[in-house]
This record gives sequence, C-alpha cells and structure tokens, in this order.
Amino acid sequence: MNLLRILLAILVPPLGVFLTFGLGPTFIINLLLTLLGWLPGSIHAVWAIMKHEQQLNRQL
Repeated sequence: MNLLRILLAILVPPLGVFLTFGLGPTFIINLLLTLLGWLPGSIHAVWAIMKHEQQLNRQL
C-alpha cells in the first residue's frame, strides 16, 4: 500500500494525500499547492506521506 500511495503522490498528489490523511488540513494544503503547480504538490505529497509513515514506525 505504501508504494501505491507514493506512486499516486507523484502522479496525482491530492489523491495520495487523501488516501493517507483523509479530508483535513494536509489535504487542503496539498490541493492548493497542486493548483499552483504539479511539482510543489508532488513534493508536498511525498514528504507528507513519508513523514506519516515515519511517525507510524516510531509508535511501534
């Protein structure tokens, strides 16, 4: 599932963020960044997903 989310984060950034965080502030920020340009949205999406995975691994 991680690989799918990261792939979606690169191709369709808001979808990757939505699958990880749902509708929330991270999704809205990513949507606005993607509207400004695909590259900022993709960078934010990959960063947010990786940060989320890192926090989940820390809890284990």
